[in-house]
Amino acid sequence: MDGHGKEGSSNGASGGGGGGWSDQCDVVARAFVEYYYQTFDTNRAALAALYGQTSMLSFEGHMVAGAEEIGRKLLGLPFEQCRHAVCTVDCQPTPSFPGGILVFVSGNLQLAGEEHQLRFSQMFQLVPNEQGSFFVQNDIFRLNYG
Repeated sequence: MDGHGKEGSSNGASGGGGGGWSDQCDVVARAFVEYYYQTFDTNRAALAALYGQTSMLSFEGHMVAGAEEIGRKLLGLPFEQCRHAVCTVDCQPTPSFPGGILVFVSGNLQLAGEEHQLRFSQMFQLVPNEQGSFFVQNDIFRLNYG
């Protein structure tokens, strides 16, 4: 990764040169990240469908569980519009959830009407579902101050 979320030098997911699952992990992680933030910025209500009944979200230290509660939390955030700019995406396969992927994102967040961007970090644990896709089991979001 080149530090801007673009392919280039290797990251933790594709760094062994071994290909296979690591490359697939990277492809899935990047596609998920692109979809998640595009959806967050344009149709936040649709994000609840990415979570399951056992999912957990920690947003700035406030934890909620279950897709419905997570959807309510995201819709209830105190801003109407925002724009995410992803800087880095790192991923690893998760042996504790076979086929799962741990995704770490860093980037900038621009709120409508605000002059300065805010830096953020977010971690997702993606777990396979019965339909052959993934759902977000765990999601941790923090603004980065300083």
